[in-house]
Amino acid sequence: MAITRRDFLKYSAVTGAALYFGIFDLKPIVAYAQTNPPVWVNETASICCYCGVGCGLIVGTKTDTPYVDSSASEHATYVQGDPDHPINKGSLCSKGASMGQLRTVDGALNPRRLTEPLYRAPGASDWTPISWDAALNGIVAKIRTTRDSITWNAATTPVDPGFHPRTVTAEEIDSAETPVNRCTGIASFGGAAHDTEECYLLIKMLRALGLVYIEHQARI
Repeated sequence: MAITRRDFLKYSAVTGAALYFGIFDLKPIVAYAQTNPPVWVNETASICCYCGVGCGLIVGTKTDTPYVDSSASEHATYVQGDPDHPINKGSLCSKGASMGQLRTVDGALNPRRLTEPLYRAPGASDWTPISWDAALNGIVAKIRTTRDSITWNAATTPVDPGFHPRTVTAEEIDSAETPVNRCTGIASFGGAAHDTEECYLLIKMLRALGLVYIEHQARI
């Protein structure tokens, strides 16, 4: 169903008027919130994980038997924006405010939360749980294999004195090559959840590996 800008404004106005005049009954929601207030024992300052803005959070946690699993003894029951954080100054979007549901939903551990890496072998249709060591070692092995293959170029770029960013020596012109140390068999596609510090470290690692195909989803 296609909704035009005019239709969107109409629907928004009708919904707002209905809420203002009490046509929509919000009493059940209010009653639920009053009878199920968030309870926490400890508060921890944290950073939102969803986007690259880096909003500050205050996360309330407590220990409760129904929530405890083998990975941690506390669970989040309360999340709000940190009023002392210079970025969001206490404000928080709906995704950040609902971050506690990453672990618990409706009074139980979130069954959809992944707690271990999953691996799908070539040609397989099912995912297999593996350890973090196996996942990281597998990634390292594939990177090493790719860099050691024919996709690694140590010095294969012809030197053109007319289009070179620096002064080209006679030896480089005679050899018609210059060191490049490029790995063209791997590409990196970054995400909007990377903040400035993460992008700084990521690009240093990618350049050290010799990658030249580096892109970000915000530019697509």
